[in-house]
Amino acid sequence: MYQYFNGLVIREGTTGVPAKAVEKLFKDAGWVRHTPDWQKEKFTLIFENSTWALTVWDGDEMAAMVRVISDKIMAATIMDLVVYSPYRGQGLGKKLISLCVQKLPHGDWFAHTSSANFPFYQSCGFEVRDLKENGTCTYYGYIQARVEGHRR
Repeated sequence: MYQYFNGLVIREGTTGVPAKAVEKLFKDAGWVRHTPDWQKEKFTLIFENSTWALTVWDGDEMAAMVRVISDKIMAATIMDLVVYSPYRGQGLGKKLISLCVQKLPHGDWFAHTSSANFPFYQSCGFEVRDLKENGTCTYYGYIQARVEGHRR
């Protein structure tokens, strides 16, 4: 799948994601500092072992990414969502979350993240039951389906 969003290209796929581009985003987010050469392949392998992945491109530069682990039936977990700092505030994160949820709209979605990201996930329809104790945001698709009249 290719899709355009605000002049950027969104690609779906778990193969062919360049390790250098992933490492650059992870460094920008503060998730890694220095990765030995012998470990760099992990930035490609994490995608290859994911269920779904979306990357956002501005030419040859990766602007954002999300990867998901799921059983494709009942539940899915957002493992990594990161937007390169020059592209933050443009709606890329929300767009990626929206595209993810469309993959399993009536399933349960989880995003294990720091409390600093709770407001973002809440703005995407996720809930946090206890902000002091819970590190997982949840999106219950079956509840949303009931609200929308698809389930009783």
